[in-house]
Amino acid sequence: MARKTTPRSRIEPSFERGKPKAAGRTVADERVAGKKPPAKRRKKAAPKARQAKARTSRGRLVRALRGLVYWSFVFAIWGGIGIAGIVAFYGARMPSAATWSIPDRPPNVKIMSVKGEIMANRGATGGEALLLGDMSPYIPEAVVAIEDRRFYSHFGVDPIGLARAMLANAMAGRMVQGGSTLTQQLAKNLFLSPERTIERKVQEVLLALWLEHKFTKDQILEMYLNRVFFGSGAYGVEAASRRYFRKPARDVTLAQAALLAGLLKAPSRLSPARNPKGAEARAQVVLAAMRDQGVVSDSETATALTSPQVRAKSYWSGSENYVADLVMDRITDLVGPVTQDLVVDTTIDFQLQREAEKALKASLDAKGAKFRVGQGALVSLDGTGAVRALIGGREYATSQFDRATEAKRQPGSAFKPFVYAAALEQGRTPQSVRNDAPVKIGKWTPENYDGKYRGEVTLSDALTFSLNTIAAQLVMEVGPKTVVKTAHRLGIEAKMQANASIALGTSEVTLLELTAAYAPFMNGGYKATPHVIRRITTHSGKVLYENTYNNPPRVLDAGVAAMMNRMMVRVVEQGTGRKARLDGWQVAGKTGTSQSFRDALFVGYTANLATGVWFGNDDGAPMKKVTGGGLPAETWKTYMQAAHAGLKPAGLPLGGPLPPVAIEGPASAADPMAELVRDLAPIPVSRDATGAPTTGGPTPPAEIGAPPPADAQGRRTTLLDILMGN
Repeated sequence: MARKTTPRSRIEPSFERGKPKAAGRTVADERVAGKKPPAKRRKKAAPKARQAKARTSRGRLVRALRGLVYWSFVFAIWGGIGIAGIVAFYGARMPSAATWSIPDRPPNVKIMSVKGEIMANRGATGGEALLLGDMSPYIPEAVVAIEDRRFYSHFGVDPIGLARAMLANAMAGRMVQGGSTLTQQLAKNLFLSPERTIERKVQEVLLALWLEHKFTKDQILEMYLNRVFFGSGAYGVEAASRRYFRKPARDVTLAQAALLAGLLKAPSRLSPARNPKGAEARAQVVLAAMRDQGVVSDSETATALTSPQVRAKSYWSGSENYVADLVMDRITDLVGPVTQDLVVDTTIDFQLQREAEKALKASLDAKGAKFRVGQGALVSLDGTGAVRALIGGREYATSQFDRATEAKRQPGSAFKPFVYAAALEQGRTPQSVRNDAPVKIGKWTPENYDGKYRGEVTLSDALTFSLNTIAAQLVMEVGPKTVVKTAHRLGIEAKMQANASIALGTSEVTLLELTAAYAPFMNGGYKATPHVIRRITTHSGKVLYENTYNNPPRVLDAGVAAMMNRMMVRVVEQGTGRKARLDGWQVAGKTGTSQSFRDALFVGYTANLATGVWFGNDDGAPMKKVTGGGLPAETWKTYMQAAHAGLKPAGLPLGGPLPPVAIEGPASAADPMAELVRDLAPIPVSRDATGAPTTGGPTPPAEIGAPPPADAQGRRTTLLDILMGN
């Protein structure tokens, strides 16, 4: 029996040596059967699998990127179409570009001292416009560094800066950066409202492109710096520099320029008048930006960082602002509405203004609390009426009410010189004698300050010691209406009551008009119209107004003025004004105190200046026994000593003819004025019809030292009867 054999697989020819083909097939068969291949074979196959997988992943990424690029391109096209549509829509609602023009900057009024110093700027901007070359170079450098570093390279809109701002705002979740360029900010300030809408933003961009096309970069920056808001009412760098540093913009330091540039982020919140620490912190950010951009060196930055912190007052400070307000009140009456930049040359001597402010403040600081005095005012003018110094109150920053020109207060006995001048004009002399005794005029009984009576006194004595009874008699002799007319002629403008009590200064007047009315005594009898404006010109130099006070009219006879000067010199040398004496100078003046010590004044003059000083309280509260011969006279002396320092003493006009008739002469031998008057001219004596000297002048229309007279029917004469001429 044949032996059964197992069939063998056929071995096909192979080019591989030593490797039977069956081996490869057996491995394939095992794979098919699901058997795990040997470990060695799996390790060799793994890299190929990973490569295949990577190729698949790369393919997917490439397809995704291609899609992203494609759809981004599609969205960009449609976005551009949409933006173009929005721009076209809102642009079509704007006026034609051919009609666009830069609006006029609000006019500024620059107010100058008599020596050409800038005292103040007034107007909506608070400062004049400057050329870029007229301001400190640090200012534009600081503003560009912190607000728009690519200002000189972009075309009005900065895409890079805009993208950076959008990213920063998105990451912060709030508005932390602005993408507007300086050109866009200028466009907004010039033409648009501050509202945040798509329409306004589109218009802003279009206007920025127009500005870049129309003007140079320097012109755009110049317009921006002259109009941008810096907080605390200051528009433009000149206004801001004077507001915060009290200096012109050309003198601003690096540290100050950094502070100004820092304010642009939030002018009201960062104003050094409100938030000095915040302003300083922001200024340091600006300095760092300037240093990083190579605008300033490390040493310059270090020096700026050590500069003292700026602490501006919350309001415009300095007494010169009272003058500035006065100028603005009167300027429209002289040139009409202000429609362009103007320059006003004033009569103010800035040095005297500072000395007056210092003297007034020193008196109030030293004695105000002790004597319950809250406010004061001072006016100083020359013989032409030109105001050289004017202080309207204790401090302008806390109260802008001008007590020198707006407040009407009772002058008290400081009004008496007008009573005496009216009496001298009717023929009386300083040696005319009256009886200082109790006087009754109707129901009114004036009393002297000290409650004493001196009997027969000369008019010179009566004025020297401010006797109320004699002043009342003189008013009734010459007539209250005559006194009012005399006061008006000399310079008092306020309406006054023509009654007997006017002798004691019961009609209210301003300090300015009262002081100006003394000037005719000082200058020999000429009107001294008070004025503070000398000339008004345009910015280009065209004269719009120039005052005409060079040839004033005569309002007082020279002889009367001389006698008044002699009497008021005695007031200072021997009477109630002794605290106002100046070494080497003849001083004349008069004290004044109103009822219950509500007002205290001293008005006096030398050959150079007439100055009035007032103290009181705004609410009319009584002071603690402050009289015109006290605090006002002391303050007057302090100021006038400084005002006359270094000047050669000059005398007052004490000479001149006497009136043709003197009533009730001669003077008493004890009167020191007698010698002075004899030097001028013989004293004529009143005579009766027979040629014999009279024993006295006309009897005053009031009883002196006795009860008031009764008429024929036994009825007592009243004040109304006297005033009505009954």
